[in-house]
Amino acid sequence: MASSEASPPAGPLLVVISGPSGVGKDALLAKLHERGIPAHFTVTATTRPKREVRPEDHRYLSFLTSEEFDRLLSEDGLLEHANVYGYHYGVPKAQIADALAEGRDVIVRVDVQGAATIKRIVRNAIAIFLAPPSMEELEARLRSRGLDDPDVIGKRLAAAAQEIARQGEFDHIIVNESGQLDSAADNVIDIMRQERSRPGRQPTTL
Repeated sequence: MASSEASPPAGPLLVVISGPSGVGKDALLAKLHERGIPAHFTVTATTRPKREVRPEDHRYLSFLTSEEFDRLLSEDGLLEHANVYGYHYGVPKAQIADALAEGRDVIVRVDVQGAATIKRIVRNAIAIFLAPPSMEELEARLRSRGLDDPDVIGKRLAAAAQEIARQGEFDHIIVNESGQLDSAADNVIDIMRQERSRPGRQPTTL
């Protein structure tokens, strides 16, 4: 006779949030953090200068010299890494391993290539693609930030078109409509709830 007992929980989730530049990934993370969800939000190591990053984004970035970054890379201390517009970015492994060991969900914010890398390494990572409602809206958001000159914005838009073409590689797609950040956050929380209770889910291991 089959046991009527529920399957034991498979442990915490590793959630990867990605999407093109300007789509609102950092704003979404801030909204999730504001909601107080009991997850660890990873800090990304980067060689990008502090002055080129909005102050509100500093909570998710650790600023390293090129030498410090190279040392971390040589020690196999990064889950994934990339060169983006001339600067190095990478997600340190230790913080993820520690949080998972404590039973905490982990939320990682990376670019599309980084998301693909993590999915290859951590098979049961949950990949969420944050998409803009349109390319026109994405361009308007990039220009309104006032962070980049027209040439860089053009490069970001070209990269965005390529990244959006890969959204089918992700487990879930959320369209970040203008003024609907709370709805996007609700969707992420719902996805995490559904994934946590999915039958047959395996434990997350690095």
